Amino acid sequence: MDKILEFTGNHTLLVLALVVSFLVAIFSELRRKASGTINIEAIEAVKLINNGAVVIDLRSADAYGRGHIVSARSVPHDELEAKTSSLAQEKTTPIVAVCDNGISSTRSVNLLRKQGFESVYGLKGGMNGWTQAGLPVVTGKKTKSKSGKGKKRG
Repeated sequence: MDKILEFTGNHTLLVLALVVSFLVAIFSELRRKASGTINIEAIEAVKLINNGAVVIDLRSADAYGRGHIVSARSVPHDELEAKTSSLAQEKTTPIVAVCDNGISSTRSVNLLRKQGFESVYGLKGGMNGWTQAGLPVVTGKKTKSKSGKGKKRG
């Protein structure tokens, strides 16, 4: 104990910097938790998906057709609020929201949480982060046309 006090007395600025950085780390973590937005890494998303999580792809139908996560549902961000009723049975199931780069999914995560969905996460880095992690992507244009007639492209 005497050596700790002696070290602290001799290196006040160093100890002060350590305490401040520790408090900043705790404060930022608490703020992140309080905001309700939790972004997860691609590997954490894989674990959730393997345990039955639902993946919602918030990108446009064209971007979804160019490549998406296996079994992801295409729900463009503009249409999410109107389509939350179709997700109502998933309120207790973990949901991973995916956008292009992980930034715009934050709004969708907040929207879903306000509507009572319990476990909603944004994918950190979005599809860009997913592909950079070397994880599989389904390609092909098996999506509905924008006209809403349900035509399949191929």
